[in-house]
Amino acid sequence: MVLDYGSGNLRSAVRAMERAGAAVTLTDDMDAALAADGLVVPGVGAFAACMAGIRGIRGERLIARRLSGGRPVLGICVGMQVLFERGIEHGVETEGCGEWPGVVERLQAPIVPHMGWNRVQPPSDSSLFAGAAEERFYFVHSYGVREWALTTNDRTPAAYQPRVTWAEHGGDRFVAAVENGPLCATQFHPEKSGDAGARVLANWVAGLAA
Repeated sequence: MVLDYGSGNLRSAVRAMERAGAAVTLTDDMDAALAADGLVVPGVGAFAACMAGIRGIRGERLIARRLSGGRPVLGICVGMQVLFERGIEHGVETEGCGEWPGVVERLQAPIVPHMGWNRVQPPSDSSLFAGAAEERFYFVHSYGVREWALTTNDRTPAAYQPRVTWAEHGGDRFVAAVENGPLCATQFHPEKSGDAGARVLANWVAGLAA
């Protein structure tokens, strides 16, 4: 299911998930989104605008409730960024969903926005990038998470140990994807990343059945 909160890339997210083998519904209904096997949170544009749309349908509560029950959520682009504590754009600080600690801030690269194809550096045990670890993915963004703040300890279940994928643009390193128990996210656009993006989405869909 794809969460409808007014983001501009909803239809492309729906089509991409259908190509990945999922039966997809676009919805802003809380009960339907809670009951879905998986929930995709897309996003384009400004952090503050996306958070306003999400809060307008109580989407931050929906995400928290799904995760508390171990039900999968996938964030895409700004849909990934809003999962962090806060975003800072043009000097304006906006509270995010707070599922991960961390700040979304402007990239410190010579050329911004970061627009185009780029390789990523997934961990060796990544499930999301199985069969696609050496591929290129399509990015369009000026902001990202440049430091990973979440820490775990030996008591953290293995399934909830965060697996962070990194990428670089202009010498600046940022989080390109995260796999953290039922919560996954990508900074790049899998729906615009050809066969490589389709493989990532298919891997996520296969995980729902598992």
